[in-house]
Amino acid sequence: MSYHISRTVTGSFDDVVAKTREELSKEGFGVLTEIDVKATLKKKLDADFRPYLILGACNPPLAHRALTAEDKLGVLLPCNVVVQDKGEEGIEISAMDPAAAMSMIDSAEVGEVARIVRDKMEKVVNAV
Repeated sequence: MSYHISRTVTGSFDDVVAKTREELSKEGFGVLTEIDVKATLKKKLDADFRPYLILGACNPPLAHRALTAEDKLGVLLPCNVVVQDKGEEGIEISAMDPAAAMSMIDSAEVGEVARIVRDKMEKVVNAV
């Protein structure tokens, strides 16, 4: 089982980020956090890095359901979605596979929520 759901697309980095946000919203996810890895590495290490953005996505009803079933589940939240420029290969969007990440939790309820979130993340990645 892979730990991510990924797809490479063509287009500009900014357009793919915008489309990713749009598709996340369609599936009920909001973006709680945003980490611009390129800017952070430049600022902290003076290191050059490709455009690489981490979006911390959350679907509140599903997060509530999972947290109600397992109170320490927050260590695995939010669901990270990465948009990165792979140069000539294109722009890659990758989403955490929550079913893989949460498979270590012995809870049928958490497993069900993880499968639902995985299906939604697959829709997001495939729609971008």
